[in-house]
Amino acid sequence: MLKRCEDTNLALNWEKSHFMVKEGIVLGHKILKKGIEVDKAKIDVISKLPHPIYLKGIRSFLGHAGFYRRFIKDFSKISRPMTHLLEKNTPFIFSEECIQAFQTLKKKLTEAPILIAPNWDQPFELMCDASDYAIGAVLGQRIEKHFRPIHYASKTMTKAETNYHTYGKRVLQ
Repeated sequence: MLKRCEDTNLALNWEKSHFMVKEGIVLGHKILKKGIEVDKAKIDVISKLPHPIYLKGIRSFLGHAGFYRRFIKDFSKISRPMTHLLEKNTPFIFSEECIQAFQTLKKKLTEAPILIAPNWDQPFELMCDASDYAIGAVLGQRIEKHFRPIHYASKTMTKAETNYHTYGKRVLQ
């Protein structure tokens, strides 16, 4: 690897370069031998937040939580009550449904599963699902008969996309 860096005139910052380590934090994700997990130090801040009382607070929370959406199955479906408040001409009423969504996301962030690194010699499995307003997918691999997630993805559909037929919604994924 060092030879390739040298051949391409890539300069490494030795203070930020770590070699032969068993774990480390890269872009807010903890990389371990057994897989990738959420950096608990970043999540502790989120877990202590009170629920937002202004739009700016919702945007901020969803922005921070969205960084870890790859760890949360059905992120878009869970966050829908809060993202609905961000739409134009929607009155700001942080309902019980919003509070529940907020608490669920906080809980799921602190209990985020470890995602495995892909094994390129094994087959991949992609599971997709669509509801009336959200679509989701899980990329993973079977290890010893158990499905292990590599990445979660979800998206809230636009008003036009909600009118698609079932097959069209699945193709969106």
